[in-house]
Amino acid sequence: MNPMMNFRFDVILVLLCSSVFFCQCNKDNTNQLDNLLFSEEFDTDGPIDESVWNYDIGTGIESSGEGWGNNELQYYTDRSENVFVENGLLHIVARKEDFEARQYTSARINTQNKFDQERGIFEARIKLPEGQGIWPAFWLLGSDISEVGWPNCGEIDVMEYRGQEPNKIAGTVHGPGYSAGQSIGNTYTLSEGGFDEDFHVFKMEWGINNLSFYVDDELYHQVNPSNVPGQWVFDNPFFMILNVAVGGNYVGSPDASTNFPQTMLVDYVRVYGN
Repeated sequence: MNPMMNFRFDVILVLLCSSVFFCQCNKDNTNQLDNLLFSEEFDTDGPIDESVWNYDIGTGIESSGEGWGNNELQYYTDRSENVFVENGLLHIVARKEDFEARQYTSARINTQNKFDQERGIFEARIKLPEGQGIWPAFWLLGSDISEVGWPNCGEIDVMEYRGQEPNKIAGTVHGPGYSAGQSIGNTYTLSEGGFDEDFHVFKMEWGINNLSFYVDDELYHQVNPSNVPGQWVFDNPFFMILNVAVGGNYVGSPDASTNFPQTMLVDYVRVYGN
């Protein structure tokens, strides 16, 4: 074989190997988000694990205004009647009862000052309650809420749901200039059945300047700085919240068709990162 041909072959081989090596390195350095940072499997019966979770108590008057800023009707408690772990599941139970001058009780728990995270994958496997005026949610708030307030801290609703529409959930973000009725959201509708009939995985994947929302690994909503009308505030750590509200601006009040108690069951909550 011609020596020049051997030289050309060697150069091509080196270039090919270099390309393969470069592509492999580039792939390995992408955001895989496969490191499990937080895992709550609810394996121990009894109260929630207070090394991980806090209870929100009351009507919200001291923090966000009476009715938690949404005209909600419930009184949140830390009682076992409203929140407990049993058979590997978190139970959050909304009840119709007279308690602390309210007609309904429920529970709301959060990871504030115990776990927060900037970017990653946040997911929970949940079976939802149903009924007019029932409002469960899995959501995040910016950890700087005490300093900057809401909505400047940002809010990410991984899943919220109107109990009167049991086949539909929403994924939504709130921030300065796009909060409450001006929030940026989209809905996902089951092709058959309701979210009260079985467990589903609700997931939000948070990258640099991008939020993606999924139900059972099906993408249905994406948000980035180009489609919010105000400041992008999703570049700080956020903490997680699980709750079942009763009544409020988003769902309206319960009526005669609403059966109580209503229970949200949570199989797990997990957060992945780099």
